[in-house]
Amino acid sequence: MKLSLEQLSARMRQGETIPSRQTAQVALALSIPSILEQLVVTAMGYIDAAMVGHIGAEATASIGIVSSSTWLLHGVLVGLYTALSIQIAQYLGADRQDDARSVLRQAMLFNVILGVGAALFGLGISPFLPGWLGADPSLRANATAYFAIWSTALPFTMAMGMYASILRAAGNALTASLISVLVCVLDAIFNFFLINPTRTLRGITVWGAGLGVPGAALGTALATVVGGLLALAILLLREGPLCIRKPAPWKITRSCLRNLLWVGGPLAGERAAISLAQVVVVRIVAGLGTVAIAANSLAVNAEGLCYMAGYGIQSAAVTLIGQAVGANRKDMAKRFAWLCTGLGMGVMALSGVGLWIFAPTLMSLFTTDAAVIALGAQVLRIEAWAEPMFGASIVASGAMQGAGDSTSCFVLNIFSMWCIRLTLAFLLAPRLGLMGVWGAMCCELSIRGLLFLIRLARGKWLEKGALS
Repeated sequence: MKLSLEQLSARMRQGETIPSRQTAQVALALSIPSILEQLVVTAMGYIDAAMVGHIGAEATASIGIVSSSTWLLHGVLVGLYTALSIQIAQYLGADRQDDARSVLRQAMLFNVILGVGAALFGLGISPFLPGWLGADPSLRANATAYFAIWSTALPFTMAMGMYASILRAAGNALTASLISVLVCVLDAIFNFFLINPTRTLRGITVWGAGLGVPGAALGTALATVVGGLLALAILLLREGPLCIRKPAPWKITRSCLRNLLWVGGPLAGERAAISLAQVVVVRIVAGLGTVAIAANSLAVNAEGLCYMAGYGIQSAAVTLIGQAVGANRKDMAKRFAWLCTGLGMGVMALSGVGLWIFAPTLMSLFTTDAAVIALGAQVLRIEAWAEPMFGASIVASGAMQGAGDSTSCFVLNIFSMWCIRLTLAFLLAPRLGLMGVWGAMCCELSIRGLLFLIRLARGKWLEKGALS
């Protein structure tokens, strides 16, 4: 018999032993839509990179120079709203539906407060950011415009991500993935008209705004606005345990704030520190020239096709372990953790093989510049070796986060990124150029995966227990 997540939670609370086949079915039912969602998110990056890449290497580099900063700002918000979805998963696992609805309402309040605050911060620093990152003066105008427009849409970007993660926490991963598909399609449509000028295609005059790089940011922003509003509408209209029309207070509680700081603080700090490290990497790459900047930016987008599958499985792991811990079933939490981690390593090993084989093809999707394609393909083939262990670190960290142990994830990721990757990149870049930077990344990701597997095997991550 095929189980839903709600049925699985009920059986866990009753202390039943659930066959491995049924737990695997639930894990896959959550993982597959989550992988689709992450792949669609990656496709949006592909769309922007490909459409802008055909303008020229400078256009690509202007986005690449601020890309790590977008990861930083967005990553902090992701860390905070992930903590809210973990709370909801654990409360649903414990059958504390009133508490879950209370967190949902508080999440909506946090969306407004944090989303608007992040947008204002991004707009404020956008004129100065490219200069801080060492961008060539010819790149700064487009880089500033891209970051400013992207920042303006942050409240809706946060809404789409947060409400999608809450839907997954309640077992509805399919709806979240379908919203992402719609946003991706809209992104392609908006970019088509906003990036390019008016032109003739097969004898038909097609209007275009001709905005170039700012047009790519505006197209993504408009698509995200639609996605954020749609995700909010679905949550407002849905029935079930998270039905917003059922009684629950509209106020921020001490317990939610405490849990947000206990779990979300390390998560946001981890993402901020990792993104800051990526900013430093971009700063190192900026000294290697325009071709290296463009190749690095496009290779990062291309590699996303591999690791986004891992992040999709991570989302499923957060939900499954969160509900198991809420139901006070540590045995099931361990089983889900190893099941999802093994699945993540297997999927990313296969995608790593594909990355090695199709590296030049992937790069050619984004640009026609032969030098950029050649250099990007070289670094992608270096990175392909690290994909299985990268998958281990991604999914194992999701398992620990679902159990409320975000502090250990913070420590392991920061140590790995700052002490290993940056040190190696700083030493290798002057000698090997961009290949040295990506070689450092490959070594660091392999070591990070090993550290997370050791932590997972020891089992101390389960000692945190359910949230208050």
